[in-house]
Amino acid sequence: MPTVPKLVDLALNVLVDHKALEPVLLDVKRVCSFTDYFLICSGTSNRHVAALAEHLEETLRGAGFRPLGMEGVPEGQWALLDYNDLVIHIFLQPLREFYNLEGLWAEASRTWSVSPAPKPAPAAAFPETPAAPPDTD
Repeated sequence: MPTVPKLVDLALNVLVDHKALEPVLLDVKRVCSFTDYFLICSGTSNRHVAALAEHLEETLRGAGFRPLGMEGVPEGQWALLDYNDLVIHIFLQPLREFYNLEGLWAEASRTWSVSPAPKPAPAAAFPETPAAPPDTD
């Protein structure tokens, strides 16, 4: 019989392996009556969001987990996969920021997350020109 920890672990591994952005696992048992965990992440494009959801569903089904429902996969802006004890949200980044589920469920404990990689400093608009050679008169 598949277990919730196995479901959560497998889902996290699939999303990380397929380059999901900033995955976060929230334990919402204390503050939510319809699920135990939210897994929230982002994709880089509509196609990436849809591909993450499709691959996740296929992999979890192969491990014996069947979703109660899936929404938004073809559109690829916000895919929701409901596994009863785990609800997975895969967003395009602007929608994730707009809906701010992490903020909405701020009372939930964050049990796992991957911080975004630091962004490189922007290149100077006008690179420094080398100093003129000293005058040798």
